[in-house]
Amino acid sequence: MIRIEQLEKRFKKLQALDNINALLSSGQVISLIGPNGSGKTTLIKCILGLVKADSGSIHVNGKLIDSNPQYRSDIGYMPQIGRYPDNMKVGQLFSLMKNIRTVSGNEPDTDLLVQFNLVSIFDKPMRTLSGGTRQKVSAALAFYFNPEILILDEPTAGLDPISSEVLKEKIIKEKKKNKLVLISSHILSDLDELTTHVLYLQEGKMIFLRSMNELQQLTQEEKLGKAVAKIMRNEKKEALWIDELLAAGFSQKKS
Repeated sequence: MIRIEQLEKRFKKLQALDNINALLSSGQVISLIGPNGSGKTTLIKCILGLVKADSGSIHVNGKLIDSNPQYRSDIGYMPQIGRYPDNMKVGQLFSLMKNIRTVSGNEPDTDLLVQFNLVSIFDKPMRTLSGGTRQKVSAALAFYFNPEILILDEPTAGLDPISSEVLKEKIIKEKKKNKLVLISSHILSDLDELTTHVLYLQEGKMIFLRSMNELQQLTQEEKLGKAVAKIMRNEKKEALWIDELLAAGFSQKKS
């Protein structure tokens, strides 16, 4: 569904993305993880067309994204922080979005709208909402148009435990419909039940893209956080071992 080839993006001296190559397919829930500054947000913004890459390409459903912005109608996006007009009421926001965006299907997907009971606050201006309630609005909007691809940036941040479980159940439900879900999160425990694949970025480089089953077999760890930590520790040890060999070889040649 999303093919990324040799993607590069630099902001002045910072190499935000360095030769990223990845194939993200339908039916996958991909956890996009990595430390702060690893390039996760830049990669998401490149896919959405909010940031233009310096080189490389992104195809969504076989179409180059630079050639036609219409591909965005296949994507539901939940930002980490939803920014909406302060004086717009919640109900007006949903009406506006419904008017300007085509629904792929007969009716909008109102599952989260109902489960989060957002209809009860349709008359409230956005400026009066708490951070957690704004998150619920953003989540409901992301799923509202039955998109084939969902991109969720820190989706459970600010949500209470019950609302977080509601959202996770919804993600699992959409995965069963063979949709592609890309989730960026620092709360790895929230991803354990959801993840089918892990895309790990560090300093703009893609360190690996592996299935969860493969990670569990490699590391003998069930939990995502522990599996990733073990792989990164092993790779660091291997890099240090190679550095030591190179240093030893260099010193031998000198002597």
